[in-house]
Amino acid sequence: MKNNISAAFVMVFLFLSCKNPQKNSNSQENIPLSIPEKIALAHGYNQWDAVSEIKFTFNVDRDSTHFERTWIWKPKENSITAISQNDTLIYNRNAMDSIAHKVNAGFINDRYWLLAPFNLIWDSGNYSFEHSVDQKAPISDAKMQKLTIVYTNEGGYTPGDAYDFYFSDDFLIREWTFRKGNQEEPSLSTTWEKYGDFEGLKLPQDHRKIEADYSLNFTDLVIKME
Repeated sequence: MKNNISAAFVMVFLFLSCKNPQKNSNSQENIPLSIPEKIALAHGYNQWDAVSEIKFTFNVDRDSTHFERTWIWKPKENSITAISQNDTLIYNRNAMDSIAHKVNAGFINDRYWLLAPFNLIWDSGNYSFEHSVDQKAPISDAKMQKLTIVYTNEGGYTPGDAYDFYFSDDFLIREWTFRKGNQEEPSLSTTWEKYGDFEGLKLPQDHRKIEADYSLNFTDLVIKME
């Protein structure tokens, strides 16, 4: 694969989570929902089982530079089509060779930017979390609720990393911060903007930093249901 695939990891600090999607383990109606579950459901997680295919283009625009790559994911088959500027690769995540493993790191990164609220359920056994209220969001300085998750030190592409999710009373994420290795200082903070409703999934299409010359965004987002 071309070098531009790996170059994107530095640009976006490789927001990652490599766990496979899992069903919500909270099947008893009398058990209160956790904050991670409330966030996932607010973003349409209850529609996920009907998703047969999701296609999206991941873009990073900084100053006058542009980077993009397109993914077609069939979650029930665990198959991926990766499309970059000069290459197309089709692979199955159940049987990956060394090339597929390298490309799959990019898929996990890009998918996390788009579907992080669902990873709060998919990865539920692999992180600890804390919830607090009236916290100042990193971009807007607005008071919001805050969910902090810290991944375990085993497995994954970036074990031990932390994420701070800032959300309103509707449980939709408005901003977040990535902290590599659970360090105190932020590694990257962005907004969650331009929410769209895609077959019941409420997903952001743009992430921006304080700097006006940066946008990480999604185009050509199409979701097919059974």
